Amino acid sequence: MINFPRFSVSRFRRLLIGSLGTFLIIGVSTFFLKWVDEFLEIQTISILYLLPVLGCTVLWGLFAGILAGLLSFLAINYFFVSPFFTLLIHKSQDLITLIIFLIVAVVLSQFVSQAKEAVRLAKVREWEATRMYELISSLAGLTDFPSILSTLAQKILETFPFDQVEIEIKERIHGQTLMHRSPEGSTFQPPCDLSVTMYTARNTEGEIRLWFDQNKLTVEESRLLAEFSNQGALAIERVHLFKRENVAKILEESDRVKTSLLNSVSHELRSPLAAIKASASSLRSGAVDWNTEARNELLATVEEETDQLNLLVGNLLDMSRIEAGALQPKKQWNSIVEIIKSVATKMRSQLQLNPIEYQFEKDLPLVPTDYVMMGQVFSNLFSNSVKYAPQNSPIRISAGTNDGTVWIKLINQSPHVAEEHLEHIFDKFHRVTEADKVTGTGLGLSICKGIIEAHGGRIWAENKTEGFVFNISLPLTLDGALPNIPKDEMDG
Repeated sequence: MINFPRFSVSRFRRLLIGSLGTFLIIGVSTFFLKWVDEFLEIQTISILYLLPVLGCTVLWGLFAGILAGLLSFLAINYFFVSPFFTLLIHKSQDLITLIIFLIVAVVLSQFVSQAKEAVRLAKVREWEATRMYELISSLAGLTDFPSILSTLAQKILETFPFDQVEIEIKERIHGQTLMHRSPEGSTFQPPCDLSVTMYTARNTEGEIRLWFDQNKLTVEESRLLAEFSNQGALAIERVHLFKRENVAKILEESDRVKTSLLNSVSHELRSPLAAIKASASSLRSGAVDWNTEARNELLATVEEETDQLNLLVGNLLDMSRIEAGALQPKKQWNSIVEIIKSVATKMRSQLQLNPIEYQFEKDLPLVPTDYVMMGQVFSNLFSNSVKYAPQNSPIRISAGTNDGTVWIKLINQSPHVAEEHLEHIFDKFHRVTEADKVTGTGLGLSICKGIIEAHGGRIWAENKTEGFVFNISLPLTLDGALPNIPKDEMDG
C-alpha cells in the first residue's frame, strides 16, 4: 500500500504550453500557406494543414492535436475559402472539404496519440522489466536480512527520484526490529514524504519510508515501486521461512540425538550396572562360601564393568566438549608408537582374540599430541575393530612419515562398509544398518574424528583388499617447529 502525502502536479501548465505551441505552429503554417496559396487548390491546402496537426499531436498529445485541427479548420475557412476573411461558406463543395478535413484531422490526431502512447508504454514496460530483473537477480542469492535491506534500499535510490530511504522490518523468530537507512550518515527527519507497506499474502513484513524533493510519482513509477516493495517482502519472507525451517531441522535433529542418546546410554548403563550389582550381591551373600579364585573373578567383573562405565561417561563428556568447541589438546612431543602400544597393553583382555600386528617405520619422529586424547583415539579404534572383526583375525597397525606428516593405518578384517555409509561412520550414533546389533553408544568414532581434527589432522575410512582401513594423518610440527629433542628409536 502506497501513501502519498504530497499534492500531484497540475496539468494546467502542460496544457497551457501545448496550447501556445499549437497556436504558434498553426499561425506559422497559415502565414506560409497564404504566401503560396495562389499556386494551390483548397484540397491541397487542406492536406498540407494535416502536417502541423500531426506535429502538434506528436509534440503535446491528443488535446493539442484536436486543437490544431479546429484552428486549421477556422484558418482554412477564414483565409482560403471565398468569401475571404470571413467565416461564411457559399459553396457546398468547400463546406464538404472543410468537414472532411476536420474529421480526418481529429481521427489522425487520435491515431497518432494512440501510437505515441503505445510506444511510450512499451518503453515503460521495458524499463520496468529491466529494473525488476535487476532487483530480483540481486535479491535471489541473499539469505540474511541486512543484505536484503541494503540491496533493496540501493535499488530504490538507483531507480526512483528519492533522496533518502528507510526500511524497517521485524524479525519474527527473535522479535528484533531491524532498520536500514540509505545513504548512511544522512539526517532522517520525520515525517517522510512517502510510505510503502511491505506485505505478502501471509504477513506484513515491514515498511519503506521515503524522502524526496518533487511532487507525486507517475503512475508507472508508483506501480514499479509497489512491485519493488512486494519483491522485498517476498525476499524477507523467504529468509523467515528458511530460518524457521533451520530451527525446525535443529529441533528435529536435537530430538533425534536425544532419543538416540537415551536409547544407547540406557542400554550401555544397564548392562554394566547389572553385572556390578550381581557381583556385589554375590560377594555379600552369606549363603555361598566363595573361594579365592571365584571372589577374584567377581571383583575383576566389577572392575571391568566400572571401567566400561567410566569410558561411557568419558565419551559423553568428550563429545559435549567437541560440540561446544571446547576441546583443546595439550600438545607435547610424544612417541606415537609408545601411545599405541600402551593402549594395546591396557586392552589386552579385550584384544586376546584379535592379536595386534605392528609394522612401524624405524626412527619415527616424535609427534605433537595430547597423550591422553590420542590414547583415547586408539582405544576407540581398537574397540571398534574388536566389535566388528571376526574372532582370531589380526588387527594390523602401521605408521610412517610423508611430507611433514605422520600417517597411521589400522586394518581389521571386518566386513566392507557400503559406500553410502562409509562417509557417515564418523557421525554420532550412526549404524551401518538398522539391523546392526553391536553394542555401544555410537560415539567412539565421532570422538576420534573430533580429537584428530582438534590436532590439525584428519581421519577417514576405506574399503581395501587387505581389509577395512582406518587412516590417520597428523602434522609433525608444533607452532611451525619440528621436534628439537632426540627421536624415540623404537623397532616395530
